[in-house]
Amino acid sequence: MSSAPPLEPALAAYEAPGAAGRFLTVRAILAERSARTGLILVGLVVLAALLAPVAAALTGHGPDQQFRAEALAENGLPAGPSARFLLGADGNGRDVLIRTLYGARISLLVGVPATTIALIIGTAVGLVAGFFPGRIDRLLSLGTDIALSFPFVVTALSLVALNRGSDGRPIVDPVLLVILVISLFAWTYFARLTRGLVVVLRNRPFVEAALSIGVSRPRLIVREILPNVLPVVAVYWAVQLPVNILAEATLSFLGVGVQAPTASWGNMIAEAQRTSLYQVQPWFLLGPGIAMFVTVLGFNAIGSGIRNVLDPQG
Repeated sequence: MSSAPPLEPALAAYEAPGAAGRFLTVRAILAERSARTGLILVGLVVLAALLAPVAAALTGHGPDQQFRAEALAENGLPAGPSARFLLGADGNGRDVLIRTLYGARISLLVGVPATTIALIIGTAVGLVAGFFPGRIDRLLSLGTDIALSFPFVVTALSLVALNRGSDGRPIVDPVLLVILVISLFAWTYFARLTRGLVVVLRNRPFVEAALSIGVSRPRLIVREILPNVLPVVAVYWAVQLPVNILAEATLSFLGVGVQAPTASWGNMIAEAQRTSLYQVQPWFLLGPGIAMFVTVLGFNAIGSGIRNVLDPQG
């Protein structure tokens, strides 16, 4: 799996904000040009994903429908862009534009839940590890390091191989399996970040004051420390999401992720390269490639804008 974005800027810039501070931070983020640009790009991708069924209805082209008579030449080569097929067709006579739009739904359907699950697991582990130094911290940190040591692609290939029944069909839905595989690796980055934040917070006066008046440790973690950690962890969620979208595309490209005929940017790019039809119909490759580039660029721009607000000296 691709290496996670660096944790140091978030740790260095961390300041436990109050409600007013968080509101001012949101306003500052929206005032940052790169963050606004990222929000616009991501908004366009989300809108395209939501309107995919509308586009399919307007064109009369479903994501898996084949139009061999209209979209393929006599020699079997796919047609290029035209009034009926705006981005042309693939080797099976399917509309590239419609499949690209539905591919956005798959990327978001995998990326958002996988990153959210990773956030929940990693934040819980980091809270406990950071607040309880000593044996518990060492044990959880060791578990995090062990999880980080597993190679992403090899582990994914192994899990996919185990997901085959006696009839050769998958036991668990491939989309769900991809979400679980990505979450299995991504939670470690959230755990490291959260632990670092909690180590800083546990020596703050408000924590010592709460303990001195008899507040239980679980209540202190949930009611006092967690709200101060969540803003930074939520920022990191936006930074980690494009990494996980690329991870899904990588698995689909290798044939162990979302399987055809379901449209995914990864398996669309893999099919274009495997058949070499992009040489005569470049939009077969450029359609999903540009869509993936815009999505990753948008989320990275949001993350860059947020980092500029939290750490203007970085």
